[in-house]
Amino acid sequence: MSKLFAIFGDPVSHSRSPLMHNSVFKNLNYPACYTRVHLKDGSKLRETFFNLKLSGANITVPHKEAAYNACDEIRGFAKTVGVVNTIINENGRLIGYNTDADGFIYAISEFRDIKSILVIGAGGTAKALTSRFKQENIYVSVLNRSESRLKEFKTVVDATYIWDTFKVQKYDLVVNTTSAGLSDDNYPCPKDILENILDNTSYVADAIYGKLTPFLQLAADKNITYKDGSDMLLGQGVLANELFVDGELKKDDIRKYMKKSFEL
Repeated sequence: MSKLFAIFGDPVSHSRSPLMHNSVFKNLNYPACYTRVHLKDGSKLRETFFNLKLSGANITVPHKEAAYNACDEIRGFAKTVGVVNTIINENGRLIGYNTDADGFIYAISEFRDIKSILVIGAGGTAKALTSRFKQENIYVSVLNRSESRLKEFKTVVDATYIWDTFKVQKYDLVVNTTSAGLSDDNYPCPKDILENILDNTSYVADAIYGKLTPFLQLAADKNITYKDGSDMLLGQGVLANELFVDGELKKDDIRKYMKKSFEL
């Protein structure tokens, strides 16, 4: 019996996840298929999941916190952060996981000696990444437009700023977790602040993948080593697929065919 998996998001048409997971299923003859679901209302996630008879799902912006609330049980790192990006249907119970953060750690492993990180944005992805960075004993600062989203970061990270209170320091890595540049030409914060930040960092990473965002273009103009979210996407995708197939496929095989999908 074939299993059905999906990705929930708004927007979701740009998602590479179906290509990635279907490449694994097809090449390894695993009886499953993966599709996209454009979900506007995050509170409908649970009923939509069951209506579609899904075996599992990935969740992208802006529904990662809603996904946490949709689950019957939370396991692993997702418990620490309250953010879920992968759901497994275990005998009619929804089990929530977070593979984003470990995917990102995998993505930045080639950047050496990261001891200080500035995260721009304060949504679900930022929550997952900052908690994971702190586990690695990295000094973490968060910059966001509004104060209200920063409340829950104050007990987790070393420093929080809004645009008006921001004081630049030296950073090893600056990460954009906002959707700025996904479907527009916006920067994640005012350009004068961003210029100042980029003049004080060694590396830059964007959670957005598959395009050179204005943020990354600015880094490129300043000859800063940067990467988009593709490696993070691959890292979290491999971990999610392992959960989907419940250990029936080898991790190296999953990675091999998932990586192949990036050539399509």
